[in-house]
Amino acid sequence: MPIRAVLWDIDDTIFDYSGADRAGMHQHLESEGLPDGYDSLDHALDVWKAVTDVQWARFAAGETDFQGQRRERVRTFLGRWLSDAEADAWFGRHATHYEAAWALFPDTVSALDRLAGGYRHAVLSNSSIHNQDRKLRALGVRDRFEAVVCAVELGVSKPEAGAFHAACEVLELAPHEVAYVGNEPDIDAGGAVAAGLMGIWLDREGRGGRPELVRITGLDELPGLLAGDTRFGAPDTFR
Repeated sequence: MPIRAVLWDIDDTIFDYSGADRAGMHQHLESEGLPDGYDSLDHALDVWKAVTDVQWARFAAGETDFQGQRRERVRTFLGRWLSDAEADAWFGRHATHYEAAWALFPDTVSALDRLAGGYRHAVLSNSSIHNQDRKLRALGVRDRFEAVVCAVELGVSKPEAGAFHAACEVLELAPHEVAYVGNEPDIDAGGAVAAGLMGIWLDREGRGGRPELVRITGLDELPGLLAGDTRFGAPDTFR
């Protein structure tokens, strides 16, 4: 049976989260001052990214909640204890700069345009509906997706099969009728495949090295792949 719908990841897939986060933190630290223990702004930005990756993985594994991972990012990055209110306030000041830097990737809208007539579209994110719905509206693409399904409200996150199946249920489609596109090889593409979907790894950085996964390096490749163009590694069954 052909693919009838595309489920999308948001951050670092259609939205340049890493770019916005780094630019926003750059502005934030210029305003707040460089914390103790960092010898340069670039050093601090690299540590912020590493801390974010660790705490986000803890959230995805159910070891902390959404607000908790934000607070721990701040405490770990600053290397000192803060109350919840203090951590929330510090993160909130960063968020102002981060949101000012929000932008879609240049290939996002063109890919959505090319796919609009042939496929239904929805979002499955490991974030919260409050954050992601607001983000999609601010970026001007919320109306492209008939549903936005998020882990915080579901109580289960990618790569657990339950998260993918919940999104398929919202679409009233079987998993094999749905493709999932995301920037993480294991959480996104691998998890989707294990759940019975067509998993597509958007490898924007050209990391490669995962021959078992269907991989694209830009969203301009996606329409051809979904139409069954095997130049991009799509199995013959997806014609």
